[in-house]
Amino acid sequence: MNIFLYDSVKKEKLPFISQEKNKAKVYVCGPTVYDEAHLGHARSAIVFDLLHRVLKSNGYDVTMVKNFTDVDDKIIKKMKDTRKSLEEITTFYINSYLADMKSLNILPNTIEPKATQSIEAMKDLIQKLLDENKAYKLDNGIYLDTSKDEKYGSISNRISDENSIARVEGNSDKKDQKDFALWKFIYDDSLKFDALFGEGRPGWHCECSAMIDKHLANHNLEFAVDIHGGGADLLFPHHENEASQTRGAYGQEIAKYWMHNGFVNIDGQKMSKSLGNSFFLKDSLENYNGEVIRFYMLTTYYRADFGFSEDDLIASKKRLDKIYRLKKRLYGVGTSAVNKQFKKDIFEALNDDLNTSKALATIDEFVSRANDSLDNEPKNKAFKKEIIANIEFLSEILGICYQDPYSYFQFGISEDEKKEIENLIEKRTEAKKDKNFELSDKIRDELKQINISIMDTSNGTLWEKI
Repeated sequence: MNIFLYDSVKKEKLPFISQEKNKAKVYVCGPTVYDEAHLGHARSAIVFDLLHRVLKSNGYDVTMVKNFTDVDDKIIKKMKDTRKSLEEITTFYINSYLADMKSLNILPNTIEPKATQSIEAMKDLIQKLLDENKAYKLDNGIYLDTSKDEKYGSISNRISDENSIARVEGNSDKKDQKDFALWKFIYDDSLKFDALFGEGRPGWHCECSAMIDKHLANHNLEFAVDIHGGGADLLFPHHENEASQTRGAYGQEIAKYWMHNGFVNIDGQKMSKSLGNSFFLKDSLENYNGEVIRFYMLTTYYRADFGFSEDDLIASKKRLDKIYRLKKRLYGVGTSAVNKQFKKDIFEALNDDLNTSKALATIDEFVSRANDSLDNEPKNKAFKKEIIANIEFLSEILGICYQDPYSYFQFGISEDEKKEIENLIEKRTEAKKDKNFELSDKIRDELKQINISIMDTSNGTLWEKI
């Protein structure tokens, strides 16, 4: 079955054909680790984790690389403000980011390089560009000469605008406003690295080009990687500049396909710390299971902007709850083969540029039909096993419904609280045996007051957090 992906550069949906048979090399721009992960980081991680899973499920051997920018002006400022070392700050935030990603059920990346581990590769890239007269030296750093790249602008289909000019390093001595810093000379005692062309720190753009060449590129191929991804805000100038550097240094296009996820909007505005609406992911994870956040973000097409709303998040949770109630209904049932038509329908949706809306609609129908069939044929063991197989398939390709259903519905309840709830349920069970229905009803009401719903089943009394 063919996979079709929307290419942000060509602006059309294209069949995915990797450069090496059954192998897919993907590079995604990762976070700058000076603060906690926010909802924008979560969106990008979930989108490209879905791509990772879809490629794997289609039989590709996937090399997924996501970098950590662990040297940056914001990190240097944090060092001054906190009097902590670079390693202390970046290690803390990298570990925090990885913990958040685990909560979202993000597959481990094949390689997670740090900028500080790739300084030599960056210096080599810059030296190549200097040697080939595609970069030049000014008092404050080394700059790429974009006039030497006839294809500059071909990635974003623009070379500047009022918003993007502000993001390009300003220097009146540059040959052209489009030229950007590959290396910034540092003359004070702040963090810097030795280089033949002068002590300093790398420019943000050269980091990814150097890492891709170091970890993924095969110079015998036309493209360094099959797919390059990131947020829509990276298309210009970051990805444009990456592509230019790679062409200049290695004579190679950096990516065959470009994919970009949409922004996260909060209250109708693009998420931004300056607006005070940059929600940290950890705050959401305190109140909601990470899988709930994952499922919620999968409900919006990845290229569209995502409008975060707690009301919508709660509605999305109820949708996920239905799948878990079905899974809980079949607790302890074994598994068999996935239903062929169900698998085909899910693949057709996700292979069509990660069409999660269509995939989730298929899942809604599956859950509804499964419950109806179980009501009519409660003893059909083969069908029960097929349902479990279908849910396990969803766990593999969408990264949802992988948890024990009882644990899922008890999210946010401490061990001490669980013991208290179990004790109350036990007392209620004894009261029912003694036909003390007044006490039984009183205990049910007590549980309801602490947002615990109970269900009497043939397997005993089950409970969950409302």
